[in-house]
Amino acid sequence: MIMAILEKKGYGQVEPNHLSAQRTGQIYAQTPVNEAITELENGVFLKLNTSNNTLGVDGSGEWMLVYNEVKLYDNQRQGYKDFVVKADETVGGKIYPRMFKINVGDIFTTNMIEAGLKSGDKVTPTAGTGDKVGILKPVASGADPDMIFEVLKITTMPDGQAGVKVVRTK
Repeated sequence: MIMAILEKKGYGQVEPNHLSAQRTGQIYAQTPVNEAITELENGVFLKLNTSNNTLGVDGSGEWMLVYNEVKLYDNQRQGYKDFVVKADETVGGKIYPRMFKINVGDIFTTNMIEAGLKSGDKVTPTAGTGDKVGILKPVASGADPDMIFEVLKITTMPDGQAGVKVVRTK
């Protein structure tokens, strides 16, 4: 059964309920994404590919959460759902995302997750394809990924859109 990403209006969002990286300094922003990624939403997971020093979904590093500083220029007409980083709008045409290391116990709410989940479900970052690169998807039966999150509750994002609160358990 093919599941769709949560129905969302606009781009991915993250609400940092409890992210230890904000206190530990485990925030990285010096590595570009690979050239195949031309648009990057908050809430996506990427990892470091040490062979070419880029971020993507095929590296050997640990999955980290994209949580870029949101820059909006018309607060009357824009919200977090309107923010995305596009390579063709950056200096030099490269995206250098702000990556948060997610530790066991960290909690956040996002809309960059597969639809059809319920409280207690286990999810993990996956490579994916197309616009579903690096989103959280259910852990496959019998799989034992390095990073697992548990769905705490189905909720909403600050703007009222559907969202899912998750905690890292492994």
